[in-house]
Amino acid sequence: MGGLEESKDVLEQRYDYIFFTGSTQVGKIVMGQAAKNLTPVTLELGGKSPAIIDETANLKLTAKRIVYGKFINAGQTCIAPDYVMIKDSLKDKFIEYTKMYITEFFGEDPMTSEDYPKIVNEKHHTRLLGLMKGEEVLIGGRFNQDKIEPTILNNITKNSKIMQEEIFGPILPLITYHSEDDLIKEMKDYEKPLALYLFSKNKKFEDKVINQLSFGGGTFNDTIMHFANHHLPFGGVGASGMGAYHGNHTFQTFSHSKGVVKRSTWIDLELRYPPYTKKKLKLIKKFVK
Repeated sequence: MGGLEESKDVLEQRYDYIFFTGSTQVGKIVMGQAAKNLTPVTLELGGKSPAIIDETANLKLTAKRIVYGKFINAGQTCIAPDYVMIKDSLKDKFIEYTKMYITEFFGEDPMTSEDYPKIVNEKHHTRLLGLMKGEEVLIGGRFNQDKIEPTILNNITKNSKIMQEEIFGPILPLITYHSEDDLIKEMKDYEKPLALYLFSKNKKFEDKVINQLSFGGGTFNDTIMHFANHHLPFGGVGASGMGAYHGNHTFQTFSHSKGVVKRSTWIDLELRYPPYTKKKLKLIKKFVK
């Protein structure tokens, strides 16, 4: 929408519908302005989308697909895995595979790779470095004026600074869990994410995640693929947005279903008009049987 002043001018106008994609903070401003004119909105706001890994997952393939989904466009997509929740016994092997695939995709020095893009601007670059500051780096961590290499952080907790906002960059925190119940309980403490990725072959665990956790949409045993399916609605819930679009859902979002009844004039039943006599009531009862 341009700069701050341009955005304010745009939002002060009256619209039939507002569609906004961006941060939760700005989404609240957009919704507040829309409320002044009772304008309906669709908000697609991103958030902290988890990748959950249990002991039944194909760990090597899991690492490959998380590296792809996280570091495509250097993590600057709204549906990138924001952090990993991994069974504690799997962490070391996952780190090994993750390092292997980062090297396979982007070479020994990702910052020289043509397949690995720059951070979009200086402000965003500085913000990302601030999120990494003071954290334990397992993989990566180097940066220049344009890029930050794929980075994996260790010993992250839900109280860490990097867990307080959407990362939207090439930094992947690891959080371990011990049991499914511990995981579900901790996940409920976070805001509802735009996407959720579960890597598991356990059908009961899949059902538990679907039924007990709220999220916009997701992919199981892969990342970001649900976004490409035009048959599926795409959108957030709670802090990650409201409304959905893609395919026919987009048409429905931007349409108003207008109901119209056209009556004939050649007959007009007197039953519906006052006065309501016992005779009329008796006839009505016959019609509605």
